[in-house]
Amino acid sequence: MRIGYGWDSHEFKKGVPLKIGGVTLEHTHGLAGHSDGDVLLHALTDALLGAVAAGDIGGYFPPSDPKWKNADSSLFVAVALAKVKEAGYQVCNVDSTLVLSEPRVGPVANRIRQRVAELLEISPLEVGIKAKTPEGMGTEKAAIAHVVVLLERQDDHKKLEVAAAMLEADKHVDEVVKSLISDVKIEKKPRREKVRT
Repeated sequence: MRIGYGWDSHEFKKGVPLKIGGVTLEHTHGLAGHSDGDVLLHALTDALLGAVAAGDIGGYFPPSDPKWKNADSSLFVAVALAKVKEAGYQVCNVDSTLVLSEPRVGPVANRIRQRVAELLEISPLEVGIKAKTPEGMGTEKAAIAHVVVLLERQDDHKKLEVAAAMLEADKHVDEVVKSLISDVKIEKKPRREKVRT
């Protein structure tokens, strides 16, 4: 297993759409950036790349390259996920914390969770999305994202799937046997008393 950690921050900017976790949110300001400024997906990309020691987001998508101008950050995640798979791993689960003063993330957390899960090809139950306000940090004009990913080897995952299937099969067999035993009626013969001589 491997763990990856990613962190990113972007300043709020008027006149651009706000995208977090691949979801466009209603707000007066978006996040400034060379791409779409998606702070969560940028941190996720770094976490994935870091977990397999494959560099960082800037090495693959430098802000100096005009072709990444206004790029959809889901592309960055796709490239990082491909690197994870090339290394023989797959995503087990991901946890994240967003730090921003507004908008409130709670009402849209499920939409973000669904989108991140879709990008990572995992269940939404394996994606944690949390949000905090930047009290006392002095970062009210920016959004910050912290992301941690846990990877497991693909062959280990397959072994776990096989083991789980075998356990389920054993459980089914046990249930069938119990059912058969309960259906069998055993007649008790009367006990013969010993004759005293």
